[in-house]
Amino acid sequence: MEGSLSRIEVNKYERNLINRQACLLIHGTDCMVCGFSFESKYGPIGKEFIHVHHLTPVSVLGENYRINPAKDLVPVCPNCHAMLHKRNPPFTVEELAKIIEEHN
Repeated sequence: MEGSLSRIEVNKYERNLINRQACLLIHGTDCMVCGFSFESKYGPIGKEFIHVHHLTPVSVLGENYRINPAKDLVPVCPNCHAMLHKRNPPFTVEELAKIIEEHN
């Protein structure tokens, strides 16, 4: 039934907010796939809102991997982020941008 309570257990991979901020300083806050800007669309409430995508899934990196925000992370809008993860391994930013281009 919808709304029924069920208990689940999951693994959660920690994210570092410093890496996120460095990614946004380096790459900006527009989606690297489609170019969407939350600030342009929504004004002040959209400022700095964007997902940050790991180009290599965190689950593959291992505990001792040191993230390079310039090379390992990219800002993507939530829609593109979901589409990147529609397959395993995820689509690359370039693959998804090409898919969008071909369908527009």
